[in-house]
Amino acid sequence: MKQGRIIIVSGPSGVGKGTVLKEVMKNNPALRFSVSATTRKIRPGEIDGVHYYYIDKPRFEKMLENHEMLEHAEYAGNYYGTPEKAVNDALAQGISVVLEIEVQGALQVMLRRPDAISIFIAPPSYNELGRRLNGRGDTPPDVAAERLHIAVQECLNAPKYQYTIINDTVSEAAAQIQAILTAEACRSEYTTIQLKEDE
Repeated sequence: MKQGRIIIVSGPSGVGKGTVLKEVMKNNPALRFSVSATTRKIRPGEIDGVHYYYIDKPRFEKMLENHEMLEHAEYAGNYYGTPEKAVNDALAQGISVVLEIEVQGALQVMLRRPDAISIFIAPPSYNELGRRLNGRGDTPPDVAAERLHIAVQECLNAPKYQYTIINDTVSEAAAQIQAILTAEACRSEYTTIQLKEDE
């Protein structure tokens, strides 16, 4: 059985990561999304172990001390992170795990797991990203400008990833990710050849 791989997918807000990945996952039943852990309270309709692993702050901090998180960040007073054991368990079963995470977390995972496949999804242009971020037209101009500034800063990290996909159309971006996964599955270090003599 082949060992699973960690697949990191990042990109700025509004680039369409979720939509592209939904298309990729539809055609790859052997892929699984990683479930993050958080210290924030569970919300109505959410399920522990499905949307997040909901844990308290002391336990999260203990996991950090024990290096049990692949990556973590603090946002709005709560911790968020990727528990390494759940990822390793899936990999051992031959399941590849998708980490849809922001750039800061992605860079942490790349350092800890250099064997991970890293993919950055970028917008086709600055103007298009601005249009997508303003999509519904109900975002105040100052908020939209700040989001665009953050997105541009995140795009500057694209060269740190192994692959960059331009999300011009969802189908094309998904096809390119599929091509990456197919090529990575054929890499010599992840392929075992068994030869047997002709009978």
